[in-house]
Amino acid sequence: MEKKINEWKAQVLAGENLSREEILEMLAIDPESEICDKLGAAAFEVARQVSGDRAYLWGAFGVDYKPCSMNCDFCSLGEAWGIITTQKEFSMEEVIENVRYYAEHNVRWIVLRTTEFYSLDELGELIEKIRKEVPGVYEIGLNVGEFDEAKANQLYERGVQFIYHSLRMGEGKDTAFDPNVRKSTLSAIKNSPLKLVFLVEPIGIEHTNEEIADVCQLTIDYGAIVSGAMARVPVEGTPLGRYPQLSERRLAQIIAVVRLACGFQVKDICVHPANETAIRWGANVAVVETGSIPRDRCCFPQEKWNNFDIAQATEWFENQGYTVYNKGE
Repeated sequence: MEKKINEWKAQVLAGENLSREEILEMLAIDPESEICDKLGAAAFEVARQVSGDRAYLWGAFGVDYKPCSMNCDFCSLGEAWGIITTQKEFSMEEVIENVRYYAEHNVRWIVLRTTEFYSLDELGELIEKIRKEVPGVYEIGLNVGEFDEAKANQLYERGVQFIYHSLRMGEGKDTAFDPNVRKSTLSAIKNSPLKLVFLVEPIGIEHTNEEIADVCQLTIDYGAIVSGAMARVPVEGTPLGRYPQLSERRLAQIIAVVRLACGFQVKDICVHPANETAIRWGANVAVVETGSIPRDRCCFPQEKWNNFDIAQATEWFENQGYTVYNKGE
């Protein structure tokens, strides 16, 4: 297997794509094995070359903490779960304050996240206001509901630079969404000036290697500039809350596989929730988030979720020899 790993690494560095069968073979490796350490080391070598030893911070802010009628089985905001007892929608001033914090602390990508039916027109106004009030070299994006190509172009014209969107694991089964509608939005983004960020997520122990491989391929097909993997975080009271979270090594293994599978087609690979093993195995992007968190029963106006902050992320990247993006660039 070690020989195969070296061959896969050489293949990726030569600009060749890995086959689905090869991706499945990598996903089938025992994450607790020494062979998996070698897979991670190979992915790290690829990451260093593809990224040019650069790492980036991603800041997420949840704008509205309120029940969502889509009731995704993994999301704490589902109306049917009754988790939210006190609602909060952050004011424009509060959002701008958090964006300013990220912008002043070397965060490259700042994303505003909302529930499914939040007004895109209001968000467009908010983005315009942010652009006027928060100077700096950063990119601003949205994680929102579905939209068409015309709306994608409108969002771009109002200052939105990227969209986080994905075909989630278990889409149409663990969610009430039509997978084809999600794909239609992905196509709208691809056909617009907007950039796409698309992680393989939310991955749980219930998902097969085949499911993971298929969504990984979609991130490439839709032209994502950032891919990676996010674990499903079990939230007590949600239908999937009874299933445990992936181990850190399994999430890191998936990061290694995604890094190798994406090759030079996707420059940057993100892990969420971040862990040091995943950064050693190919992730060069990590997420710091606050506000409304769909992976928790709480809302954090300023505190950072999971106590994971910019300083911690920066330290982990620098420990692996990365240079972290600086707002002065």
